[in-house]
Amino acid sequence: MELFSRADRTDDASLVAGFALGDEAASVAFVRRFQNAVYGLALSVTREPGLAEDVSQEVFVRAWRAAGNYDARRASVLTWLLTITRNAAIDAVRARRATPVLAETLERLIDVTLEEEGPERQALTAIESSHAVARLRDLPIEQARAVALAVLGGCTAAEVGQHEQIPLGTAKTRIRTGLRRLRASLKEDSRDGPPPR
Repeated sequence: MELFSRADRTDDASLVAGFALGDEAASVAFVRRFQNAVYGLALSVTREPGLAEDVSQEVFVRAWRAAGNYDARRASVLTWLLTITRNAAIDAVRARRATPVLAETLERLIDVTLEEEGPERQALTAIESSHAVARLRDLPIEQARAVALAVLGGCTAAEVGQHEQIPLGTAKTRIRTGLRRLRASLKEDSRDGPPPR
């Protein structure tokens, strides 16, 4: 017990050095000292307690691997560790969002929205404005896909770019131009009456 209490009073840089060498007392003291800060930041990024716990464990594994390269002149131990935490949490959130189902689901959503008829199309029309869907089909296909992904799929411009394999700027332009054309077309419909079916 005396061994742990001595390690608990050690300065941060010495704890990192002991942690790098695999010193059990230093490792336990290191985790105890920083676990709340690490978990708190992980939770603020992930917003999921379970995921934040997983991230916290990953952080201490990454810290152990990198501890031999820690340089006290570049950052405090807390800053160094919180940088690792932020990166690990962002990695975890990205991994969570990039599920294999996403691409397939988005493609199906585009197909259902842009196809002519069928039960899925009828169900979608009942939910969404038939005018908007009809006008969406009138857009150039690349703009229609970008708008469908952004509006119906809830994707960010970056996600649209990734899905369509285009640069972020191109994705933003397609979404913006597509939405502008869609709005103009819908305004025209409201003045002239609904489009013929």
